[in-house]
Amino acid sequence: MAQDGLTVSNEAGVMTITLDRPEKLNAYTDAMGRALARAVRAASEDDAIRAIIITGAGRAFCAGADVSAGAESFDMAGEGAGNFGEARRGTHDSFIHALFESKKPIIAAINGPAVGVGITLTLPCDVRIAAEGARIGFVFARRGLLPEAGSAWFLPRLVGLPQALRWCLSGRVFDAAEALAGGLVSEVVPADELLPRARAIAAEFSEGTAPVAIALARAMLWRLGSTAGPEDALSVDAAWNIALGGGPDVKEGVAAFLEKRSPSFPGKASTDLPPGVPWWRE
Repeated sequence: MAQDGLTVSNEAGVMTITLDRPEKLNAYTDAMGRALARAVRAASEDDAIRAIIITGAGRAFCAGADVSAGAESFDMAGEGAGNFGEARRGTHDSFIHALFESKKPIIAAINGPAVGVGITLTLPCDVRIAAEGARIGFVFARRGLLPEAGSAWFLPRLVGLPQALRWCLSGRVFDAAEALAGGLVSEVVPADELLPRARAIAAEFSEGTAPVAIALARAMLWRLGSTAGPEDALSVDAAWNIALGGGPDVKEGVAAFLEKRSPSFPGKASTDLPPGVPWWRE
């Protein structure tokens, strides 16, 4: 049953979060944003969950912001506050921060239209795949708005500045094939294969990998990939590998490799990250 516009299910170590307002094409509200943040943070701290999938109910992924208040929909001093409140602002309890700070890999399975916030909420995800019929648009300029949810930082990192500019300055809606060609999604599959493919990718991330290593690798790649040189990455990865090298996860990983068996890593992402994490808040 949907609550605050979401349905959450757990199966085989994967949390599936479904945007679930199909009668409104899963249009975004503040309640949905807050529920999304709560679900992602809960999964991040649950050692039974190894990966997260986000998708939409019905024929849409998310058709953008709920504009049921009409022309006043984005007036944060008036009607817009009821729909959007704090969850879309830069507060550290927002869904943007929850997605970005997750210790678990996140896969966006874009099953249909994903417009405005409906696409920007996928940008902090690690993988985006789309159904063949999906339509996508960074439509903000056509509403008198700016790219939001941190997308002016996320989008150029993912697709490059020229492509980000073209999509954001035109505000046009484009198809899944263009999203694939532009690097926004990594795969386009038939609609009935979308969730099975997302689950297969989740299995790639969780089978035979160490939860602590996954959490740290995700943090490093998102935060260090845009620095001017490799020095920051070298200082972080050296310190962490020294900390991990004599620990039980590395010993188990090497032993499993030598014994030609699947590893069983004892480390937990919730409690066993090395000292100095999160280094980015120091």
